[in-house]
Amino acid sequence: MGGTERVSYSIAVRALCEFTAKVGDLDLRFTPSPTALEGIVGHRTVASRRSEGYQSEVALEGLFQTLKVRGRADGYDSAQNCLEEVKTYRGDLSKQPANHRHLHWAQAKVYGWLMCQKLDLQQINVALVYFDIVSEKETCLVEAFSAADLQGFFEQHCRLFLKWAEQEMAHREARNAAAQQLAFPHAQFRPGQRHLAESVFKAISTGRCLMAQAPTGIGKTVGTLFPMLKALAPQQLDKVFFLTAKTPGRKLALDAAQVIIDSADAPPLRVLEMIARDKACEHPDKACHGESCPLAQGFYDRLPAARQAASELTLLNQNALREVAMRHDVCPYYLSQEMARWADVVVADYNYYFDFSALLFGLAQANNWKVAVLVDEAHNLVERGRQMYSASLDQAALNGVRKSAPEVLKKSLQRVNREWNALHNQQPGAYQAYDKPPEKLLQALFTCSASIGDYLNDHPQGLDSALQSFYFDMLQFCRVAELYDEQFLFDISKRDLDRPRNLSQLCLRNVVPAGFIRPRLTAARSTVLFSATLSPRHYYADLLGAPASTVWIDVESPFHADQLAVSIVSQISTRFVHRQASLAPIVDLIARQFGQRPGNYLAFFSSFDYLQQVAQLLAEKHPHIKLWSQSRGMAEGQRQDFLDQFTAQSQGVGFAVLGGAFGEGIDLPGARLIGAFIATLGLAQFNPVNEQMKHRMSAIFGAGYDYTYLYPGVQKVVQAAGRVIRTQQDEGVVMLIDDRFDDSKVKQLLPRWWSVGAANTPCVE
Repeated sequence: MGGTERVSYSIAVRALCEFTAKVGDLDLRFTPSPTALEGIVGHRTVASRRSEGYQSEVALEGLFQTLKVRGRADGYDSAQNCLEEVKTYRGDLSKQPANHRHLHWAQAKVYGWLMCQKLDLQQINVALVYFDIVSEKETCLVEAFSAADLQGFFEQHCRLFLKWAEQEMAHREARNAAAQQLAFPHAQFRPGQRHLAESVFKAISTGRCLMAQAPTGIGKTVGTLFPMLKALAPQQLDKVFFLTAKTPGRKLALDAAQVIIDSADAPPLRVLEMIARDKACEHPDKACHGESCPLAQGFYDRLPAARQAASELTLLNQNALREVAMRHDVCPYYLSQEMARWADVVVADYNYYFDFSALLFGLAQANNWKVAVLVDEAHNLVERGRQMYSASLDQAALNGVRKSAPEVLKKSLQRVNREWNALHNQQPGAYQAYDKPPEKLLQALFTCSASIGDYLNDHPQGLDSALQSFYFDMLQFCRVAELYDEQFLFDISKRDLDRPRNLSQLCLRNVVPAGFIRPRLTAARSTVLFSATLSPRHYYADLLGAPASTVWIDVESPFHADQLAVSIVSQISTRFVHRQASLAPIVDLIARQFGQRPGNYLAFFSSFDYLQQVAQLLAEKHPHIKLWSQSRGMAEGQRQDFLDQFTAQSQGVGFAVLGGAFGEGIDLPGARLIGAFIATLGLAQFNPVNEQMKHRMSAIFGAGYDYTYLYPGVQKVVQAAGRVIRTQQDEGVVMLIDDRFDDSKVKQLLPRWWSVGAANTPCVE
């Protein structure tokens, strides 16, 4: 074994064995495993039962040629000369898949050799200790090994990994060298784009978080990705994560990466797109295990060849990855999860980094990666964060599963229902918020989820889909309940109040996601949150948990006031009570503007009902104006059909809901869109939930109305208006229809480069 050569590649014992010792089927049948906390407690319990000389968490490392292998052995008993690898579990150990046991022994034997080397031992006992967290019973599997045998095993696995490691080192060196020489992929920066790029580079160089408000149209995607790549070598970054809220954002990021890849002297990057499991699944009718899905059967045996083929590609988007997966008969979704370990840039949805069980965040923590994170359209992270950290349970779903559940589970499900009824039967109205979730109900839920977990251990064929779905909802509910504090609301919403036995929904609503987002922001070397709408600064800093050292910049716009005629139509009120009276004046306004300057327009409204009423009246009074409308629940193809109506030659009005699919993230430059009518202030619906949010925001920040209604509303308006001017050649018009736009507080939230005037419009009768 060569220990004198230069060490170039360091890997953890677990990561080494997962690379070299995983064999057989991919098996994702759900079996409840211990939580991280239960695992820690289990390890401590085992250690506490050992003799006085027992050492736990022993740091070990060893060399093989240019490879350094490091890790912490769970325990070593010097009296017994026994190295222990402890695994916590719940359920029936005899049903553990053979390939799991194979992997555990590989880890134990590698630690065994590292311990022999450290203590200069000729032989050692190696024990796999399985600890049942429910019964607290230990099962010990012990084998005696000579140091020579363990050394042979260690070197065999290092050799298996070393070829890959050398390839990865060469890739990284070439990547870093070329990235340092990388030139900006366009002839010149757009106005504002250089300021953005320099600020990003400075943020990552100083290890700070950056919030950048940068107008649409300056090339934010290339302007943020380019400086991150320039920082790969000087900051010794392992990965760049580019996180988006929606599919169009992913496409823009991949297009920007392609522009950089296609430029002269581009670094040899691997850019990976991660997509949702249901969109990547080749066999949606089959379960994720070898007995059901052909792509899961023997997955780990075919993975090395698929991984090698994928590693030779530059752009691993959905289609390219699927092609590799199909050629090697492996699951494309799980191939993408494997390639997340070896890609340089990963383009993925927010939840891959910010969710409770986020894959990218988990990998970064486990492997000590130094990462930089770009958060696109970061204003969306407030609402998405709330969704990720909230939980709800529906009583109709509970009633359904109570009837069909296995007999052994009915008692605990019945107890949940009893506590639920006791709670909502006392509630006089349809909606009620409470200080905290009641203990008795939570106890019933914890007990019930444990019972279902035990049942699943004994019945690996699983549950019917409705019960499994309710079980997952219950696990999320219990998890959020354990984290519940003043940043949350607990409420009960009843429906069918006229029925004698009405049903309800329980909800643990996250109001302020900052507490969960902040640790993810600070775990990265640098996180850049960017959007055209990050004002006011304190609102986003408060709700997203921006660290105190965060830098905030407002990038100057490349556009000029004379490119966009912005008018406030204050004679019309779009409040709900004035809606009927507003229909005819809005139709007249649209028709008059269309007559003065025919072309493509977007008209935004607060709801589908409002939208349909105006569209219907416009069609009746002005049938010569072509119009098309957004409908509820449009599929991706239908959304594309809507956008395809906007061509350079067409003329007409597209009707859309503010804050929906067409209010942001769409690009209609030039004659494809020349104006927008925004007939709403964008305020959230006035309802009991939002009023409770307002009270909670008031208590925390002292600005309940602004934080709940005003700031999110105006942000949607500015995003929608941002669809009109996309290039420095564009000219257009925006009409803000409502008297409340005249309020100085609202005007202060509008972009600085706008010159806002008043429109000449007939008064509402």
